[in-house]
Amino acid sequence: MASFRETAVARLACGGEDLAASELDRLVRRPVASPAARQGRADEIVRRFGRRLTDEAIFAHERRYPLLSARRVVTRRQASALGASAAVAAFAAWLWPDLLLAGLVGLMWLLFGSSVFFRAALALWGAAPQEREPEPRPTADSDLPLYTILVPLYHEAGIVADLARAMTALDYPSERLDIKLVVEADDAQTALACDALGAPFEVLRVPPSFPRTKPKAINFALQLARGEFLVIFDAEDRPQPDQLKKAVARFARLPRSVACLQARLAFYNALDCWLTRLFALDYELWFGMLLPGLERIAVPIPLGGTSNHFRIAVLREVGAWDPFNVTEDADLGIRLSQRGYRVAMLDSTTFEEAPRRLGPWIRQRSRWLKGYMQTWLVHSRGARGLIANTGLRGFCAFQLFIGGAVLSALVNPLLWAVCIASCVGSWPMQGDAAILSAIGAMGSNGVLIGLAAAASARESGGRCSLYALTVTAYWLLISVAAYRGLWHLLTKPFHWDKTAHGPSGDA
Repeated sequence: MASFRETAVARLACGGEDLAASELDRLVRRPVASPAARQGRADEIVRRFGRRLTDEAIFAHERRYPLLSARRVVTRRQASALGASAAVAAFAAWLWPDLLLAGLVGLMWLLFGSSVFFRAALALWGAAPQEREPEPRPTADSDLPLYTILVPLYHEAGIVADLARAMTALDYPSERLDIKLVVEADDAQTALACDALGAPFEVLRVPPSFPRTKPKAINFALQLARGEFLVIFDAEDRPQPDQLKKAVARFARLPRSVACLQARLAFYNALDCWLTRLFALDYELWFGMLLPGLERIAVPIPLGGTSNHFRIAVLREVGAWDPFNVTEDADLGIRLSQRGYRVAMLDSTTFEEAPRRLGPWIRQRSRWLKGYMQTWLVHSRGARGLIANTGLRGFCAFQLFIGGAVLSALVNPLLWAVCIASCVGSWPMQGDAAILSAIGAMGSNGVLIGLAAAASARESGGRCSLYALTVTAYWLLISVAAYRGLWHLLTKPFHWDKTAHGPSGDA
């Protein structure tokens, strides 16, 4: 008698896609009596449908929304525009070098200044007092919805025990949780460490395939998710115990157009060293002021990579994550807005581990900025559609916040270089260049120092205020990461720079 797998393959070969999909759906939703049976079911699904699940995880988004896939780094139209711009610049450099220099310095000043001052406005809006929401009514455990938790892991066997403690500390009935630890099938150490945990964790082994990215892994797991809501946590995350209940209560109060809630992120090792202190101020500014500012003016919000709580039906509707985008969270936040959905902030905090060494920090930040470059390129392809779907205000906010984050990081050291060269060297446009670059570099960095000081007052009651004065050096490090990210975009756009955590990592 033919095996189930052989039968499924034969059906697929004969065009039985719908039959295979319905069999997979029935298997996912089949009730099981014990945690061991749930793990057995997960292993069975991966064994029987691994190829199908992998294909969907990699290509489903591109098939549905080809223009919004980062698999193509630049389109022909974008490449033509970049080539034409380079040709015009080269021609101008030949005929009017002094004028081109002044124009480029002025353009850099405008780009950097616009991004920084937009951030300052967002920080003011985000920090403004808001109406306090009423306390949610207590919900009986039996009435709570099934909640899926996806935790992607790769080479993180050393912190699996800490992860288990953080997940079991959640104030949510275990029988209403669908916790899936998503590991690469060839990462034997992490898989074995996860297997040893037992209930209530399911271990999903993702078959090796390209691209080897976090969004590909969670796309794979999403197809087996059973919850009404879903949240992503990273391996080192320590969410506040009541976070899931807060999310359920907030979703119940909000209209269905709110598809995602973003919790705050902070660091539990913020005071370890200069780098972690500045990173903590960066996070407080981002999650405590800038993202709330975007929410307040009702424009697209780039998600933060972890502690994103979704209505799972909407997540599937919009095509889930782009497996070729290395900052898949930011891209998804923009795509939700494109489809008419909103992201709101959740009054709960998840604590992470900040890299303590410069090398891991540079690798992590360069991946983020490379992903922002991908996101900006993807959503700038259809500018008319972006304006139509998010409004002119949303389009401008996207350009200033996503594009501005990248361009300001790339431009910042150039402004300093022009300023220094104009002041101390022999420079053809010494006066104009010095004035423009000084205004851009010193003025914008002065605003950044003010924002860091405001974040310090919120994050640590002012204990890190002196560190805020060094934010110029921190921003120059961000620029190093930006140029590294740009190089990787050109040479290996889908490479995932993994940040190691825990005692065995180099964070």
